[in-house]
Amino acid sequence: MSGEGAPVASVQDGRGLRVAVIAAQWHRQVMDGLIAGAQRALEEYGVEDSVLLRVPGSFELPVVAKRLATTGYDAVVALGVVIRGGTPHFEYVCEATSMGLTQVSVDTGIPIGFGLLTCDDDQQAVDRAGLPGSKEDKGFEAATAAMDTALLLRGLPRR
Repeated sequence: MSGEGAPVASVQDGRGLRVAVIAAQWHRQVMDGLIAGAQRALEEYGVEDSVLLRVPGSFELPVVAKRLATTGYDAVVALGVVIRGGTPHFEYVCEATSMGLTQVSVDTGIPIGFGLLTCDDDQQAVDRAGLPGSKEDKGFEAATAAMDTALLLRGLPRR
């Protein structure tokens, strides 16, 4: 796991941003860590208008992200975890979810914080979940990236 070279967050003040966090229900321990990290980032940067929604699994993240991105949210944070098993299911879910979230962001112009962990085993997920003893906090990182991008977009001219 790298973690090296990660950007320093440039979010100074997230007040005034509307941010939605959507999280899958699979792998409760890991998801609890990702959600806590995202909520910590929102609080740290002063976001006062946020919502947390739970979806059955990671595959459902794009459709809910699309609805939220078209209903006035400045950013959406998508959190999920898919752990490799013995079938190709892992590849299908990871690729479809990743491409779906990308498409939502490009189509709507709303940043999607990418907090989808795609791991070979449970330990890799725990190491990235922002739990005590974890090496990384991908929930915090995804939320920060979404807010940072939303603020950047605010400063860009519209067509």
